[in-house]
Amino acid sequence: MEGLQELKDKLLQIQDVVILTHRNPDGDALGSSLALRSLLLKMGHTAKVILPSDYPIIFSFMEGIDDCIVFDEEIDKAKELVAKASMIFCLDFNGLDRIDKLGPDVLQSKAYKVLVDHHLDPEPFPDFTFSDTAASSTCEQLFLLWEQLDWLSSMSLDVATSLFVGLITDTGCFKYSTNTNTYRVASYLKSKGVDDYSLNDTIFNALTEKQLRLLGHCLANRMEIIPEFGTGIIHLTKEDYKEFNIIRGDTESIVNYILMIRGIEVAAFIRQQPTIVKLSLRSKGDISVQEIARNHFNGGGHKNASGGSAYARLEDVIHRFKSVLPKYVKEKTIHV
Repeated sequence: MEGLQELKDKLLQIQDVVILTHRNPDGDALGSSLALRSLLLKMGHTAKVILPSDYPIIFSFMEGIDDCIVFDEEIDKAKELVAKASMIFCLDFNGLDRIDKLGPDVLQSKAYKVLVDHHLDPEPFPDFTFSDTAASSTCEQLFLLWEQLDWLSSMSLDVATSLFVGLITDTGCFKYSTNTNTYRVASYLKSKGVDDYSLNDTIFNALTEKQLRLLGHCLANRMEIIPEFGTGIIHLTKEDYKEFNIIRGDTESIVNYILMIRGIEVAAFIRQQPTIVKLSLRSKGDISVQEIARNHFNGGGHKNASGGSAYARLEDVIHRFKSVLPKYVKEKTIHV
């Protein structure tokens, strides 16, 4: 692979590394970042993880997460670290807009830049790119890169655990976006001692009473089914945010419940926030919600899992979503 030897040679020298991932980091973003941090530290490098925004509390158990720099809270420190870095790893995002205000700093940096990702259409800013849209997750991609660099023998349990977090969160516990490498990687990580039972319990059985009541509200009062297009929509208003005191992480995975309905192939979770309306889109099979997000809601992501946003009224965004459905979903008769 072109550039692989150059990357390997650079990492034979001590580097001052900054690891970046996208805003609103999920399990894959955090898992890949913390795994890489841990391995680089063991190799003698300096390594700091910078998160554009804070992480969900369910991931607070992860090794090294307390040492992450949150840009929103430590702007000057984050900018200083980027400015002095000799190497920058960009994980789980395909464009500099995903790291918000840090984007221009990274673009101007003279550091050697590495992108490891699995999203569509990566931007050409890095010196070395390791990206594959067929990969289940960036954690899977990172493992495959380490395999080519002959680094697997250096993998510790905490590194393996962080990678496994990315695998199970981006695949929904191996329910989607899997391939043969996904299971091979999972098997290797399990052989390193990963307690997958405990991880699943910690991450997926961690709802608070408030979050469970919010889920009930969404399903009972905010869900609309469009049977002729096999689509379900859940929306939340500003008033809902106030009533349930919704904070970061409270709405995680609600969109996936819509796809549990027999015959439903497209799910939309649309939230009205103070200045913007955000969308989370999911689909099954060949239906590309990535195209819907990209073409109509200033977003993108994966074929079956994407997000977008719009500066508009909530009801207008819902109407727009419904109006474009016929372009992407065939009309049919289903019984839900």
